[in-house]
Amino acid sequence: MHGLLIDMDGVIYGGDKLIPGADTFITNLVKQDIPFTFMTNNSQRTSLEVVRKLKRLGIVVSEKHIYTSAMATASFISSQAPKGTVYVLGEGGLLSSLHDQGLVMVDTEPDFVVLGEGRNFTLEMVQRAVDMILEGAKLIATNRDPSPKQKGWNNLGIAATAAMIEEATGKKAFVTGKPSPVMMRSARKFIGLETANTTVIGDTMETDIRGGVQMGYKTILVLSGISKREDLNNYAFKPDLVINNIGELTLPLSWWN
Repeated sequence: MHGLLIDMDGVIYGGDKLIPGADTFITNLVKQDIPFTFMTNNSQRTSLEVVRKLKRLGIVVSEKHIYTSAMATASFISSQAPKGTVYVLGEGGLLSSLHDQGLVMVDTEPDFVVLGEGRNFTLEMVQRAVDMILEGAKLIATNRDPSPKQKGWNNLGIAATAAMIEEATGKKAFVTGKPSPVMMRSARKFIGLETANTTVIGDTMETDIRGGVQMGYKTILVLSGISKREDLNNYAFKPDLVINNIGELTLPLSWWN
C-alpha cells in the first residue's frame, strides 16, 4: 500500500487560509483509505490541537493522521534512554509527547536538554540549560526552523534559540525534526509504510524535499508555499513532481504500481 507524508503550512493552508483544493484532496484520501499523516515540525501543538485547527478549516481527520517533531523527538530519546530524564525548553505538544514516552522531566542533572518552540521559557531557564549541557547533558532540538523575520511574529524560530545555546556551550544540537532522517523515518513507520511506498508532499526544498530525497522516498513539491519554481536550479537534487498546489494532484500517482 502506498501512502503520503504531507506537510501542512504552505501545502494545506497558509496562515489561517485554506489552500484551494486541499480539503477535497484530504477527503478523497480518507474515502479511499490511503495511508497518510500530516508531518509538521511545529512542536508546540498537541495532535488534538492540530486536528482542531484543521477542522476549523474544513478538514476532518483524527489524531492518527498527525505526526509532529515533538513526537519524533520523544520517540528518539526514549529509544536512546528509556525512562531517561529531560529538561525542557518548550511547551504543550512537546511536554505531552515526552510524558507519553515515559520520559521524566527534571530540574537538575538531566540526561537531555530538549529545545522546542515556545514563549514561556525565560532567559534564566536558558542559562540553567547551558549549565546542564556544560555538565554533560545532551542538547536536542525538535527542529532548526529559522525565523520568518517578520514584524510581530510570535515565534523566534528554533534556529535562533539553538544558536544562542550552542554559542554559550560550544556544543551542537542534535536535530530530530525535518529534514532529519529521525523524523522522516519515524513518520513513515508511524503509518506503517515501506520506503518504496512512501511519497512526501511539501512546499520547501530545504526540509520536506531534501528529507524525502535523502530517505529514498518519492517527493512532490507544491508551489503554494515557500519554494518557487526558479529556486529548483539552486539545488543538486530535485523533486519527482512539481505542481502549483495540492488541489492539482490526482491519485493514484504514476509511480504507484
